[in-house]
This record gives sequence, C-alpha cells and structure tokens, in this order.
Amino acid sequence: MNFNYDGKNYEVVIEKKNIKNTYIRVKDDLKIYVSAPHLAPKIFIKNLINNNRKQIIKMIEIKENNMCKKKYNYYLGKKINIIYQDISKPYFIEDTLYVKEKEDIKKWYLSEAKKVFKERLDIIYNSFTKDVPYPKLVIRNMKTRWGVCNKKLEKVTLNYNLIYMDIKYIDYVIVHELSHFIHFDHSKSFWKLVCENEPNYKQIRKEMRE
Repeated sequence: MNFNYDGKNYEVVIEKKNIKNTYIRVKDDLKIYVSAPHLAPKIFIKNLINNNRKQIIKMIEIKENNMCKKKYNYYLGKKINIIYQDISKPYFIEDTLYVKEKEDIKKWYLSEAKKVFKERLDIIYNSFTKDVPYPKLVIRNMKTRWGVCNKKLEKVTLNYNLIYMDIKYIDYVIVHELSHFIHFDHSKSFWKLVCENEPNYKQIRKEMRE
C-alpha cells in the first residue's frame, strides 16, 4: 500500500499487534507505519488513512523539514554554520556557508557533490586492485540506496545525501559499486574484493546502518 502526496509515493507499513486502537505515525525513513489490531480488515485501515490524510501530510512535512535541518548543518561529516548575506553567489569559508537565500543551499551542496564525488571516484579508481571500466558518474537523491552500479552501461550512481557524510563513507560506497563490475552479486568473492580496497568496510557498513 502506498500514500501519494506531492507527486511522491510513501510506503505504508501495516503492523498487526495485540492492541485495541489503531495508530498512525511517520518515521525517519519517511514510511507511514500503521499499528492496528490483529483483526482489523485492510479496508478499515485504508479508510483510516484516507480520513486522516491531512494529519499524515503534516507528519510527513515535519519529518522532511527536520531531516533538511539536520542535513543542512553538516558537510562531509562536519557541522557547519549557514549565514544569510546579500551576496551574488554562495561561498564557504572554514566552517561557515554564506548564502543569499535558502534555495542557494541545495545548489551549493549539489555543486559540491559533483566535485567531491568525482575527486573521490578518481582516487579510488586509480588505486583499485582490479581492472574495471572507468564509470560514468551520476548523482541522484535516493531513499533506499547509497549507490547503484549499472554494469551494462558502465555507470555508477551515488546518493546525493552522501555529501553530508564523512569522506570514508563516500569512499566505501564507491569501492562497493566498483566491486560490482567484477562480481555482480554479494558473494564471498565480492566482499573479499571490497576488503582488498577498504579493509575497514565492516565497521563502516555498521556505522551507515545506525
């Protein structure tokens, strides 16, 4: 079941529990969680969601706004300040980003993502232990994946949100996706190759799931 709002589909997760009442909440993963009694029919839950559409939209907007506030305070894993000034274009000095208006913030982050991701890809590619094609780099805002490898098109897609995180996470995702050019699965051979290029990958994966 999905909930459509503003052109986006939000997954509805139904959790049947030993409870009398039904509860709706939106979590940080932007999924809509419905806790309902074991015997609650699906049509009842569907009607409940429709009847509470305005409240659900409000919960989604609050979560998304809070996520933006958290993200916009970080750049490559370090907390930064954002100051508004009457300037022609954004600039970054030490731990402070100077912008004219809110729209400039995302533009600056996207520009940095293009530059930083390309730099890290070149570094990882040149030290990679196997011969793989140099991939076309694509940057997208993805909800469920940090990266995607398209072996046929020789393309690697990185999640835009990595720009808020420490460089070690960007590097790991690049290593992960380049490894898929050799092993298009998650077999032991795949993880062995990942380990060759990022020995600390288990700890990094653990941190990224937290």
